[in-house]
Amino acid sequence: MISPTIPDSQLGRNDYPIPTTMKAWVLGNPEELTLVEKPVPQPGPAEVLVRVDAIAVCATDIEIIRHGLPAMVDGGLPFNRGFTPGHEYMGTVVRLGASVDEFEIGDRIAVEVHAGCGRCQRCREGMYTACLNYGYPKKGHRANGFSTDGGFAEYAVNSVNTMVHVPDDMTDEEATLIVTAGTAMYGLDVMAGIIAGEGVVVIGPGPIGLMGVGVAKALGAQPLILTGTRERRLEIGRRLGADAIVNVTKEEPVAAVRRVTRCKGVQYFPADPVPVDLAYLVRNNIYVFGIRGEGKSATHRAAALMAQKRFDAKLIHTHTFPLTEVPTAIRYARERIEDAIKVVVKVGEN
Repeated sequence: MISPTIPDSQLGRNDYPIPTTMKAWVLGNPEELTLVEKPVPQPGPAEVLVRVDAIAVCATDIEIIRHGLPAMVDGGLPFNRGFTPGHEYMGTVVRLGASVDEFEIGDRIAVEVHAGCGRCQRCREGMYTACLNYGYPKKGHRANGFSTDGGFAEYAVNSVNTMVHVPDDMTDEEATLIVTAGTAMYGLDVMAGIIAGEGVVVIGPGPIGLMGVGVAKALGAQPLILTGTRERRLEIGRRLGADAIVNVTKEEPVAAVRRVTRCKGVQYFPADPVPVDLAYLVRNNIYVFGIRGEGKSATHRAAALMAQKRFDAKLIHTHTFPLTEVPTAIRYARERIEDAIKVVVKVGEN
């Protein structure tokens, strides 16, 4: 069935026919996704309507669908609220809200998740990914796929502050990885950035870890060491720029780092949560950082590196599915079927 379209006369200049309804996946009970027809959302001031062209599955999407958190809708869990998850998407601008002149209809864009409320202390300090009004759209907070509808749908509304232009020679699939690269960039950014020639260890060749390798290499890290357990993923890390890879099932990682660096060690060594000896941190002037999402416009900086082809993000894209097969795409990502790394949904394909 073809949905009726809104007349161009109601939309102003518009090169794309926009239906009144769209296909979208909504979250019912935990792990219950249903494909439904929803009204196409309308952009407000400083917002645009995006035709979603592709979206990648993130591990956080899987957590949201299973547990609810970290998604919050009006202060509560997102179950049975007609909520559409998904946040790592790209698409085409098809309608402009009032006062928008930063983008034009037809622009290809990728999005970051968080807009923040713009009024709390965290947002005013630039930490909008940890907005104090998180989960309360009425206070201005927006985090698509977390507190407001996301991208497992044909259309989504985004603030102009959450979008970055995608160059013509970048594929839709690669553009969905800009958010992942942005998260890696933010992590490196809060550590005061990487100074060319300083050593970095990235632990774990998951999507963010692999993008961390690409971004750190583009910023001049030397040596850049990737540790993990999966040989195929470690090899992808090498192709993304790792100077050395360490399979921790075959070699103790700290000893390996000392070997690679000739006992000097590295300046930056992210790790999983462990008990911390605070006195040791103080004695050695060691800093511990934590980040959420892709704050301080890190997505824009990561997108610039990708546009300059400083690293090949496409290496981590392994599988593609159409919008009708979102549950299958999520299962591939969750269960790592066929060693899936980044699974992408092409929204316009059936």
